Amino acid sequence: MLEKTFGELSVRNIHKSLRKGKIKSSDLIRNAIENYNKYEKYHNAYKTWKGEDTLLLAESVDKVFASGGDAGILMGIPISVKDIYGVPGFPTYAGSYAPLPEPWEKAGPIIKSLQNQLSCIVGKTHAVEFAFGGLGPNEHWGTPRNPWDNKTHRITGGSSSGAGVSLINGTALIALGTDTAGSIRVPASMTGVAGIKTTIGRWPTEKIVPLSTTLDTPGLLAKNVDDLAFAFESLDQQFAKKMRKIPCKPSLSDITFGVPDQFFWDGCEPGIYETIEQAILILESAGARIVKLNLPGADEAYSIFKLGGLATSELSSFLNSELPDRIAWLDSNIASRIKAADDTPAREYIQRLNSLKKLSLSADNSLCKVDAFLTPTVAISPPSLDSLKSAENYKAANVLALRNTVISNFMSLCAITLPAGKDSNGMPVGLQLMGRSWNDAKLLAIGQSVEDKIGTSRALLGHIPSEIKI
Repeated sequence: MLEKTFGELSVRNIHKSLRKGKIKSSDLIRNAIENYNKYEKYHNAYKTWKGEDTLLLAESVDKVFASGGDAGILMGIPISVKDIYGVPGFPTYAGSYAPLPEPWEKAGPIIKSLQNQLSCIVGKTHAVEFAFGGLGPNEHWGTPRNPWDNKTHRITGGSSSGAGVSLINGTALIALGTDTAGSIRVPASMTGVAGIKTTIGRWPTEKIVPLSTTLDTPGLLAKNVDDLAFAFESLDQQFAKKMRKIPCKPSLSDITFGVPDQFFWDGCEPGIYETIEQAILILESAGARIVKLNLPGADEAYSIFKLGGLATSELSSFLNSELPDRIAWLDSNIASRIKAADDTPAREYIQRLNSLKKLSLSADNSLCKVDAFLTPTVAISPPSLDSLKSAENYKAANVLALRNTVISNFMSLCAITLPAGKDSNGMPVGLQLMGRSWNDAKLLAIGQSVEDKIGTSRALLGHIPSEIKI
């Protein structure tokens, strides 16, 4: 029963079963603990694990359910949290070499919402140091291992590097992440789950260690879009000022998708282009209208990103003002980029900011013509950890991994990713859907219709290898 709970039942159905007494929260947590003990030594998803402590909470949750109580939609659900969120009782490392000062352990609005709902936070997942990277390596605490390759240590994507792994290996049902240039969608794509980058300002960022105060967006990962939508609504109704309800799933025959023929396909590694093209053909055969649409300014936005965007200067400012003692101990891949920020004049930062405002307006006007914009989420297959040892290889892979995702961050769009199949290496491939600002709920409804047609993660990818060969 427990294997079915994590492997086949949706969070929506688990929500109902908990209230009917068919499933107990404590059994979900015991299953999470069992999976943690089975996989964590190989996958390294968590910086801090407290499944055993959470079991005590789950047993109390069961008693509340038994008495007819209900604290909220995500009550009793196992949840993992990226280790840049403050969570009482958990140290916050933000991927750095030591815990941050105690104020960073305090709960912000999102964590308070989960606590008020009596959600079961089982642990805090690994992150790239200060969330500054799209691949996942961490020199201080090791790099999570992609569960889909049992022979080679491939990266999981970052910066929410442990989040997707926690879902795939059955230690959580929902994962909290953040997205500044793709930090939810890249790991979701690379580990074969769904993820959402919310509209900037839709959800609060208090007590989340900042990378870019301009671009940071909290968000979620889940094994499929239906789980994602269900969890999203439980939080969105508290924080969003617009479109609080996810609309009914639309018929694909009522949807117009924009598909580019430039930029987003460049450098796609074997099997990625073909997988996304096949998914688009399936949608078209189901009645969806496919039109050619290129986002003006995508190349310009990417050029700004490669120069450091806004995050480099904003993280440097945060570290120098709040945590100056951490700078000397930064991961080498992070340190070199922070140093470069010190040489960036203020006028260059302002010019980048103004350029992105203009690009955002242009993108919004372009997407008025379609319901959603389709691209590959990530153009590259998850590389091996060994291949990223040189600084040059790391930099090249990092900017390419984030190329397709950063566009929505820089152009003030919302975006989701969902599994579309496997590439030539047998690794997951993600399909990205982008939408206009504040269209998050509509995009999730469209994503549910897409998922219904092309298949869920389990249908497309199967099970992760149970035997790890090191």
